[in-house]
Amino acid sequence: MRITRMILGLTAAATFFVAACGTTEEPTSNAAATSEAGPVTVVDSRGKEVKLPHPAKRVAATEWNGVEHLVSLGVMPVGVSDIKGYGQWVSAGKLDGTPKDIGTRGEPSLDTLGSLGLDPVIVTDSVTEGALEQVEAKVPVIVIKGGNAQDPIAGMYAGLDVIAKATGTETKAAQLKSEFEQKLTTGRAEVEKLGALGQKVAFSDAYVTSGSVSIRPYTKGALVSAVFGKLGLETAWPVAGDPAYGLAQADVEGLTQLPDVRFWYIANNADGDPYQQELANNAIWKNLPFVKSGKVRRFPDSLWMFGGPKSMEQFVDAAVGALKN
Repeated sequence: MRITRMILGLTAAATFFVAACGTTEEPTSNAAATSEAGPVTVVDSRGKEVKLPHPAKRVAATEWNGVEHLVSLGVMPVGVSDIKGYGQWVSAGKLDGTPKDIGTRGEPSLDTLGSLGLDPVIVTDSVTEGALEQVEAKVPVIVIKGGNAQDPIAGMYAGLDVIAKATGTETKAAQLKSEFEQKLTTGRAEVEKLGALGQKVAFSDAYVTSGSVSIRPYTKGALVSAVFGKLGLETAWPVAGDPAYGLAQADVEGLTQLPDVRFWYIANNADGDPYQQELANNAIWKNLPFVKSGKVRRFPDSLWMFGGPKSMEQFVDAAVGALKN
């Protein structure tokens, strides 16, 4: 199943869970990642207190933002949903081959979760009614938000901080945030040097269903768009996105609403590229002003659009690289 289709289910969840440069140092082992401190209490996105007898060492995550947060914090998860897909889409937090696959992100295996001796499992807040209770009956659960279109970067930090407190890695979390803020500062200086401050960008991905191309605009509320905004680039999309992820829906005809902007997109060789394949000979696509003027750029593969600070650092580099090219 295309990863883009899985994320599209955010607005109409019918599954168990719905979605949501490398690390500066190699992740340590689970035993070394946390100290032998006393009990830990975290307040998750539900406002629920989750009490752990010690900083978590054996942790699983069903969504890839949680997985990336763990790896970036130096805690290699013992369980990850859809490990193959994670490897195809997330390059900022590489797994070391030890995590066990716990099933799909939409429907992780309860039996597998129950067999791993987990301290907690990290899930996102997009769960169908009753699903959370089923998991919580097996293992302790910490819930983080998948996204926050009102303040995407703050939402990313909030998830990172909860996981850091649960795992005793708060110092590392502070370092990750500081490095990301510095990356934004450096990136904005590059954008200014290139004379691109204030330029408009339309970022998207696309997928194919029954032969038809659906386009997914990343509007002002998307995490990637918030990063571009910090670089001094404005979002060109005239449509509003969903309240969690800032994602909208469009088709090729809808692209005619855009003027001659920079049109950037993400694709993946594992799933194909609808812009270069299905739309290559589409008359509407070929006559769009940004296509005719050569302002279409595909970002590098394996940059996770819903990830953590390290993924977003990759988007800073990709944006600056697109401006230079």
